[in-house]
Amino acid sequence: MRVAALITGGKDSTLALYHALKQGLEVAYLVTMIPRREDSWMFHSLNLHLVDYFAEAVGIPLIKAVTSGRKEEEIKDLERLVARLDVEGIVSGAIASTYQKSRIESISRRLGLRSITPLWLKTPILLLNEMLQLKFEILIVGVFAQGFDQKWLGRKLDKAAVTDLLKLQEKYGISIVGEGGEYETLVVDMPLFKKKIHVLETQKFWYGEYGHLKVTKVKLKPKVN
Repeated sequence: MRVAALITGGKDSTLALYHALKQGLEVAYLVTMIPRREDSWMFHSLNLHLVDYFAEAVGIPLIKAVTSGRKEEEIKDLERLVARLDVEGIVSGAIASTYQKSRIESISRRLGLRSITPLWLKTPILLLNEMLQLKFEILIVGVFAQGFDQKWLGRKLDKAAVTDLLKLQEKYGISIVGEGGEYETLVVDMPLFKKKIHVLETQKFWYGEYGHLKVTKVKLKPKVN
């Protein structure tokens, strides 16, 4: 099946892409929506200037479009983009967000496509452990919930970080996969990358109780097997 995969450069959309490729789907395009608003209901907004590097790293053509970022209008923007593509399905990284999943399914129905959600309702700790086992290299680039501090920005999502996320879940009730927007990530390497994204320069922004890391300079390097 020929599909398009929604990609932000974050861990969930990357793991969904990984599963789609491993299942033998032909991922013809990566699709990224760039919201004009940081508080988009539907789309990730941090470090989207890096999706071109992500696409080159994995070797799949990238299609981008700007969206208003306003609730529901951004769904129409995505539908207009997908309608132009010669695909049979849409892959997304939804885990438990019925808001995201239902809207992608409605687009798929109207366009006669299949909505493919490889991570849907999977146990969060199993998803994080899978990423670690697959040697995904993931950086935390935004934190937006109680319990996080500046030290999380730029931190690798490794075993120690997962342990700390479980502690924050116990104390504050966060989603350990960030499904409620508690944190955002950037994948710089995974098994299907042909090149690795090396982060060279960053800029940290902190606003008292939350913040984000802007990656200002990267370099792609071929991977040595």
